[in-house]
This record gives sequence, C-alpha cells and structure tokens, in this order.
Amino acid sequence: MAGESSVAPLYITMHEADNVAIVANDGGLPAGTRFPSGLTLVDKVPQGHKVALVDLPAGAPVRRYNVTIGRAMRDIAAGSWVHERLLEMPDARSLEALPIATVKQAPRAPLAGYTFEGYRNADGSVGSRNILAITTTVQCVAGVVEHAVRRIKDELLPKYPNVDDVVGLEHTYGCGVAIDAPGAEIPIRTLRNITLNPNFGNEVMVVSLGCEKLQPERLLPPGSFAIVDERNVADIGATEAAKLDVVCLQDDAHVGFMSMIDSILATAEEHLERLNGRRRETVPASELVVGVQCGGSDAFSGVTANPAVGFCADLLVSAGATVMFSETTEVRDGIDQLTSRATTPEVAAAMIHEMAWYDAYLQRGSADRSANTTPGNKKGGLSNIVEKAMGSIVKSGSAPISGVLSPGEKLRDRGITSGLVYAATPASDFICGTLQVAAGINLHVFTTGRGTPYGLAEVPVIKVATRSDLARRWHDLMDVNAGRIADGGATIEEVGWELFRLMLEVASGRKKTWAEHWKLHNALVLFNPAPVT
Repeated sequence: MAGESSVAPLYITMHEADNVAIVANDGGLPAGTRFPSGLTLVDKVPQGHKVALVDLPAGAPVRRYNVTIGRAMRDIAAGSWVHERLLEMPDARSLEALPIATVKQAPRAPLAGYTFEGYRNADGSVGSRNILAITTTVQCVAGVVEHAVRRIKDELLPKYPNVDDVVGLEHTYGCGVAIDAPGAEIPIRTLRNITLNPNFGNEVMVVSLGCEKLQPERLLPPGSFAIVDERNVADIGATEAAKLDVVCLQDDAHVGFMSMIDSILATAEEHLERLNGRRRETVPASELVVGVQCGGSDAFSGVTANPAVGFCADLLVSAGATVMFSETTEVRDGIDQLTSRATTPEVAAAMIHEMAWYDAYLQRGSADRSANTTPGNKKGGLSNIVEKAMGSIVKSGSAPISGVLSPGEKLRDRGITSGLVYAATPASDFICGTLQVAAGINLHVFTTGRGTPYGLAEVPVIKVATRSDLARRWHDLMDVNAGRIADGGATIEEVGWELFRLMLEVASGRKKTWAEHWKLHNALVLFNPAPVT
C-alpha cells in the first residue's frame, strides 16, 4: 500500500509482480494526484479501479494477483485508468495438463476447544436453528402454503417457543418441465436435499397439488433418507411411511380453501410439537457446515472480505468443520490453483469434470464465462471474469480441497463430514445459496462490495462488507466490516478471527444476523438445466 495515512492518496497492489494497482480512496482520485511513490494520475480514477504503475505498450500483459487478467488493446501510459474497455480478455485456461494434487501441505495443528450450542439431529447432523420447513412439490401450491405459513406463525408458533421459525420451501419447479430429461435430476435432488437440511430437525412435511409431474413419491421415494441414532435405526421412506406427512390439495376430503388451510395447520402442529421438545446442547465447532459465497462483488472483494473469509475458512478446517465454496464461473479461470490443492487425483478429476460440464452447459446456450461479470462488478473496478475469479477463489483459504459435490448433491450422501469442499454451482447468488442449503450447510457467509440485502430463510446469513463506506451506509445490513483491512484499522487475520467467533455466536442462537433481524429472505431458485415444456 502506498501512502502514510487514510487521507493520503492510496493504491493497493496484490503482488510485487503486478503492473496495475487499485485506488483505495473513497470517491476515487482526480487526475494530477501524486502518490508518495512518485506515480502521478493521468486520468481521474474511481475507487477500486486500476491504475497503470508502468507504461503498458499495446499487447502487453496486464497483471494483477500476479496473473494476466488481460492484454492492453492500445498503449497505456503509467498513471492511466485501466478499465475493461482497454483490456482484451485472455482465453480460458485449458482443462488439459493441469497440476494435479501437487501442493503438499504440512498437517495443520488442530484448533481445539471451540464450541457452539446446536441442535443434534438423529441422523448425526447438527442444526444452528430449529425450523419447521414445509416442502412443496410444485409452484401451484405456493399461494396456499404462503397463507398457511402466515396463520401458523400468528396462531401456532407462539405456543411453541423453542421453534425458531416456519418456512415454506417454495420454488418454480414441479410441472411444465421435461421431468425425465437429462439434467432434471438436479432440481429434484436439490429440493429433496433442502428438505433434509440440518436446520429442519429431520421433520418432513410436504404439500402437494396432486396432478403435478413431481409427485411426492418421486421427490422423496421410499428409502431416500433415513433417521439414524444409536438407539434406533428407522428408514422413514420404507418402514415408517406414515411419518412422511403429505397434504394433497386435490384430495376429495378438501371442500373449499379453508379446508386445505386447516389440514396444513393440523399437520404442522404435529411437527411443531416434536420440534418444540428439542433443546440446544454444546457441540464442538467441528459440527459447523459453512457455505461461503460472494455477490455484488467489487475490486475490494479480493483484497479485504474474501481474504478474511479465506483465513476464517482455514480456522474452520483446522477445527474439524466443513467449509464449501462454489460458483463455477468464478473459479474456472483459477482451475489450476484448485486442482493443485486437491488431496487426491480423484478429487482433482472431479473438479475438472464439473468445469467441463459447465463449459458445455454455457456453450449450449451460446454463452461463455464472460457473461458472469455484471455492470455493478465493472463499476466496482472488476474488468472481467479473470480478475473477478482471482478475488473470488481467495475466500476458499489455503486448505487442501478434500471433496467435490455436483449440483444438488448432499455432503453426507458423499460421506463428507469435514474439510474444504468444492460444491459445483452456478454463480447466481440465489441459485448458489439454494444449492448450498441442499448440500447441508447450517451457516452461510456472504461477502459484498456493491451491497446486496441477500438472505436465506433456511440458514443464518452473515454479511461481510468489503469497504468501510458500504459498512457505514448499510450499517444495519452488514454484520462485519472487512473494509478496515484496506483502511489500516485491522489485519486480515484479525477480521478472520472476528468472523470465526461471530459464527459461533450466530450458530448458537445468541446473536441474530441483520438479515434475520429484518427477515430478508431470497426465494429458493432451483437450478434446472433440463428443458421446460
């Protein structure tokens, strides 16, 4: 960092080999500004945008994070504003001849002694919340379920103080789709696994219309899930099918709208009674299952918030917890960094498979990875997906990557109970969050530079601001201000530890996130690559 105080002109470089830096000052800096290094701005440069540190002739590589993020399309003088219109994006990294499991790290010292108060489930998972979830098989029932959930919250929930919330798992899938086509298994298993999220206490309740393609038996077939504890082994789908409660709105027994609502309320109360009998107990931090994601990213995402999340991810892995990172198009350009960190060649091969699958998926839609970056990303200083990817990957930390999930898969179905995992998802905030809930997270961390009120009803979402200006303006939406790292008020390590301790408080229910406080919840969006009829 150049400069001596927070009011001096500042720029930030990520590596000594970089030939561009980002302007750190709020509001940017005007042309003619002289940095202590002697560099003088030729142009006005907005905050977070890049300035050339040296003369860059046409065709020269432009380097940030010690990675070529593009080539100069014309001569660029030192001190000039370097933006997306001046850069030619490099081709995607080939998926051939990648480094495979080449990074061999020394064993990490265990991080022992950290606990939280969670809800132990009979299947061995642990929830951070105690929520009644009502699964829907088709969008047609959404209005009825929404009405019923309001009634449940108003009339029933006060009677069951140990239940945190009631949520309807509404979505836009279930009918009008090619349900047997290749790719249709993704939304189906996603919804199935969301139903089994640890925060729902193994209570399964379904509302069906009756005529939809996604019948309850197809969504949750016999033997599709089990509740297991040391005293009893019961396969709900096969041996205790009566516990799979389905309210079918087209049943002859329902005469009128209120009959449907009364049936949903009566069924819900049975589940509420069981959930209300549960109590939090002290569990080790190894029971945390944390999903990390970024949205509304800017050039500071890879400088402040994501590195702090990455440091925290390493702490979590050292404590025996599970951390998953995702967003395929936002890691595609760093695939060599990921395959080299794989614990085994098989894990590396699985990551390569997911990248190739998504490359083909985008190609079918006549799109490529460059479609990822948004107008807000570019306004925040990110010129293209290559630059964005370098800042996105860093939130995975440095731990070995020990597992890979395909879209909609669940950690426990793959036998994964700890470590750093790559969960393949689109980069869309809502779809990524939905797929991570299906994978089994009980806590979510979301970094943002431009700002977004994103939240999930199913798991607590901790929001991390990349800039102090955003944290100040959105003071009652952001939970952690990582902008202090750029300001010089805190280190990456300090913010990482702050986030780690906050996770334990939030997972214990001792602290609510701002998204929980305001009840800001994005809709579930199922990833459906199959045709719609």
